[in-house]
Amino acid sequence: MELTTTPTTERAASGFTPSPVEPLKHQLLATLAQHRMASTNQLHVLLRPDRSRQSVSERLNDLLGEGLVDFVVLPQSNRSRVWYLTPKGARLTRDWPALRGRPPYPITSATAASLKTPHTLTVLRTHLTFVADARRRGDEHGHLDWIPEVFHAIGDGERVVADAVMHYTLIGGQQRRKLRAFVEIDRATMSSERLAAKLIEYARLWTYEPQTGGRRRQAAGPGWLRWYPVFPRVLFVLTGTGRQAMDNRISDLKAMVAHHPLVADMAREVPLGAAILEDLDEGGPTSDVWVPLSGGKPRAWTEL
Repeated sequence: MELTTTPTTERAASGFTPSPVEPLKHQLLATLAQHRMASTNQLHVLLRPDRSRQSVSERLNDLLGEGLVDFVVLPQSNRSRVWYLTPKGARLTRDWPALRGRPPYPITSATAASLKTPHTLTVLRTHLTFVADARRRGDEHGHLDWIPEVFHAIGDGERVVADAVMHYTLIGGQQRRKLRAFVEIDRATMSSERLAAKLIEYARLWTYEPQTGGRRRQAAGPGWLRWYPVFPRVLFVLTGTGRQAMDNRISDLKAMVAHHPLVADMAREVPLGAAILEDLDEGGPTSDVWVPLSGGKPRAWTEL
């Protein structure tokens, strides 16, 4: 069950976009603190889609001059820049209210930035498909509603690391439906078996109950309730190889749901789905491109 509320005001027909009242330089710093890295074009689309790209570039160059950000140049990209916070920028933003609880993650060299670029930009590219869809539909999903690299304990000193946690508010008439999702981005850089094993980690999180202290150690209920009122759905987004190979990897995810008892139990309560990133680019996440891992015809992620 997802949370549904009734708004007190009419929704904006244009959907959510960042407020132009907040200085663009502040939004750029907050976005880089949240997402770790972003290209100039991604920042333009995310923060000021109705303004010129030059206006974003000028503010980035101002921040560069202040020593708060730096960049690397993407290879074979007509010198496209990818921006990240310097240690000085990370120190400045770490106590901002919107980023409270988000550990600073300064990138200390251009080499380190280059190593992180492919995966980080693909995660952000996925976020942008949901942002564009929300704007088109009039839903709410902004630049701080996508939190990369979220860690949760699953017992025995182990943890599951989600590529991102997504917060999304569907708006229909006078109803607001709040959705959350763990998002895994697969660029075909790991084996299909290891990818499918991520489902076991999420099933362990779903069942994990941390023990309270004291002589009589007692379970305090599911650990995930500390962060979420409802266990988030789990979405896999695939890219980086041929379509047949991606279809095979989705089949392996479905097999894990069918054959692993703990994952099968979770699947009866938690929506699980997989889609190909290029399909999200073309049709948007609310098109019928998501394969339900428990079986059934492709559908929108909101209908899994």
